[in-house]
Amino acid sequence: MLISMNVNATEEQMRAVCTRIEELGFRPHPLTGTSRYVIGITGNKDLSAADQLSQMPGVAEVIAVTKPYKLVSRDMKPEDTVVRFAGSDATVGGAELAIMAGPCSVESRDQIFRVAEAVGKGGARFLRGGAFKPRTSPYAFQGMGEKGLEIMAAAREAFGLLVVTEAIDQESLALVEQYADMIQIGARNMQNFALLKQAGRTRKPVLLKRGMSATLEELLMAAEYIMSEGNYNVVLCERGIRTFASHTRNTLDVGIIPAAKKLTHLPILVDPSHAAGERDKVVPLALAGVAAGADGLIVEVHCDPDRALSDGAQSLYPDQFAAMVGQVRGIGEVLGRTLPQPGHPQPTGAGVSK
Repeated sequence: MLISMNVNATEEQMRAVCTRIEELGFRPHPLTGTSRYVIGITGNKDLSAADQLSQMPGVAEVIAVTKPYKLVSRDMKPEDTVVRFAGSDATVGGAELAIMAGPCSVESRDQIFRVAEAVGKGGARFLRGGAFKPRTSPYAFQGMGEKGLEIMAAAREAFGLLVVTEAIDQESLALVEQYADMIQIGARNMQNFALLKQAGRTRKPVLLKRGMSATLEELLMAAEYIMSEGNYNVVLCERGIRTFASHTRNTLDVGIIPAAKKLTHLPILVDPSHAAGERDKVVPLALAGVAAGADGLIVEVHCDPDRALSDGAQSLYPDQFAAMVGQVRGIGEVLGRTLPQPGHPQPTGAGVSK
């Protein structure tokens, strides 16, 4: 259920409606759009409270939401969500295409600083890199942990890039929240509901990757878990799904982009690196994703990919990344989207919130 308020409703009236929703044992979710102020309601099993809520001052109408996902639905918020970041003018979901780039894993300070400088000059606003790595083999490199987060935070201060990094469990999420600007929930954890709920209790934006065999509805329901806890800054990510095909690591589902845009107000990115699995296929998949309407890209870049501790085969060299951004810029212009000009970003000054 959602409540649409009158355009001239007062703050006091809105607070009164939220209070009444809580008194009824439900949870209010105030959402502000460009044309109306709505209050989503979760926890209600029927419409028995609709009549009394509809009579409250300032209420325009009470609307039933029939989809299993409520808060992520365009019924709740027709306008596209634009995710913003403290201390930066970077956005995800606005007119500017978001470009996130960096290595699969944090391996050393020198490695991260070299990549950060290169991708910043190449046009990225976000630095990606894993400090915690959920690997298929227990004997593979598992990441540097908190030390890796410290390196990523230092690179942010040096190069002005916002940090995006993965949390793999509730313990690592607490650390990621302290150091990063955006919390990534990986494909393997898309339906780790305890982790999703904890991410929803943070106030850091969350990048939610589609599971290896997840449907669009399952992806949206996973986002609903996060938003139901009060965190409305969620970005979806298509990274390829497992199919019978063997010519790529995963099969990039380009069709999910317009399908998601129709159903949800949340931004969606494309990860062409994990879809491709091989360097020569990354750029064509990236361009296809942007052309299909994605709000940006998250791409793996490494200065010495042959020696990378993980995913070197699908990592672009810095010059390949810069050339790709130039091509993305051309497609973006056709679609009315922009990219920041290549160059050295200014430090964000966001710091580590420890």
